[in-house]
Amino acid sequence: MSKLILSAVMFCLTIAPANAQGTASDDLRVGIVTAQTQPLAIDLQLSGSIEAIDTLDLGFRQGGRVTEVLVDEGSRVVADQPLARVNSVQQDQALNVAEAGLLAARAAEGQARQASERAAALLQRGAGTRASADQAEQALSQAQGVLERAEAAVEQARRAVADTVLRAPEAAVVTAKMLAPGQVVAAAQPVMTLATLNGLEAVFQVADDPLLRDLTGREVQLETLDVRRPIMSGTVTEVAPLVDPATGTVTVRARIAGLQHGTALLGASVRGHLRLEPSQGVVVPWTALMRQGDSSAVWTVDEDGTVALTPVTIGHFGDGQIFVSDGLQDGQRVVGEGSQLLYPGRRVQAAQERN
Repeated sequence: MSKLILSAVMFCLTIAPANAQGTASDDLRVGIVTAQTQPLAIDLQLSGSIEAIDTLDLGFRQGGRVTEVLVDEGSRVVADQPLARVNSVQQDQALNVAEAGLLAARAAEGQARQASERAAALLQRGAGTRASADQAEQALSQAQGVLERAEAAVEQARRAVADTVLRAPEAAVVTAKMLAPGQVVAAAQPVMTLATLNGLEAVFQVADDPLLRDLTGREVQLETLDVRRPIMSGTVTEVAPLVDPATGTVTVRARIAGLQHGTALLGASVRGHLRLEPSQGVVVPWTALMRQGDSSAVWTVDEDGTVALTPVTIGHFGDGQIFVSDGLQDGQRVVGEGSQLLYPGRRVQAAQERN
């Protein structure tokens, strides 16, 4: 038995040096890529809807019960066209009272004027007194004041009657109505929305991105999703400076060219395409991305085949690749695949090295 154990030990000692020599070439085989500087081309796709450039929310100046709605959603209206009415019984009665008061004030003013003229004539002939003439002049002045107040009351009553009718301020299209006959509405309560006819725009809700700051004035290609129509073009006119707290997105508006008076596309879904080339960056595949503490990093391969974890700054994420703005140079070799077993100083060998 002892001879068998001793033979085994001698066999292990005999083959050990041979295996030790074989480990020198036992490097980890990984996928290695060569970092290259490329222009950062981004095809930014936006989803939204088509809206009127200007919209108007209308409401009655006075509250009341709705008696009539004269238009429907989608109706095209002209300036000063009646849209709806509320009950005007009280306003009509107030107008009748004001007009009656105006007639009485006009009659009183006429009598006071005649009396003042007679008193002035008598004073001129010496048959009257200065006190009587002054008293008649004062009565005329008071009557004129009453007449002015009566005229103002009539004008106010007429405006109150006119305010019971909701009218279109300009040519537009009714996009929403929030009232029905019999409904009681308050003063200034929005009851109808109009879209003006001075142009259309595409409105997008976009995730916040530093690239959005450079969109204003750029051309965007617009493709309708639920309406068959040729590709349209537009110009970005506004990028909201703040993120909407309700949606967590930024509103981007683009005015559509050639649709100053069109309304058929209101509410249609639209997709926008923007191609941007803001800068250049060193490009590596996203599979090369690692972490070093709180920073991004990649495994770089030295000339002797050893790897090092190199911190990088990511400029932008692309489709299957990342643009590194700092930390890498053009031509450096980077581990693109198989980085799970790496550690600093580990020797690697290219399974397939590609650009």
